[in-house]
Amino acid sequence: MIINPEEVPIQNSTNYPDEFKSIVAGRFRQRLGNFAGLKHFGVNQVKLSPGSASALRHWHSHQDEFIYVLEGELTLITDAGEEVLTPGMAAGFPANEANGHHLVNRSNQDAVYLEIGDRTPNDTANYPDNDLIAKSADDGKSFVFTHKDGRIYD
Repeated sequence: MIINPEEVPIQNSTNYPDEFKSIVAGRFRQRLGNFAGLKHFGVNQVKLSPGSASALRHWHSHQDEFIYVLEGELTLITDAGEEVLTPGMAAGFPANEANGHHLVNRSNQDAVYLEIGDRTPNDTANYPDNDLIAKSADDGKSFVFTHKDGRIYD
């Protein structure tokens, strides 16, 4: 299926608990893979406004992730430190590798990248810098957010 990204809806929402939503307020996603009807992996085109982050720093138990920078400049933050990524650069994050990661736009211009990830069920996302864990919900498509002690966020 051929996709014209201009026809794919732009989403500026997050499932994060309220106290974390401002961190990703400047993240605008187009779910290209969903639009194409893909079932086994997702492909999103993401625009990050200056000052925004792609997510809270995290890693997944079961799902692989891959990013590819299309436009602008992004700072990749991992357990190893920080690295500036520019167009044509990419990074991958294998499942169950405890290497918390996220992107931050520290420039004064929008940045655009592709994020690609599989949809392996029973995934857990761990957030090393925050009192947060995301576990796959019963529907297998969404996450339930809890504190690290297991209490569910309201």
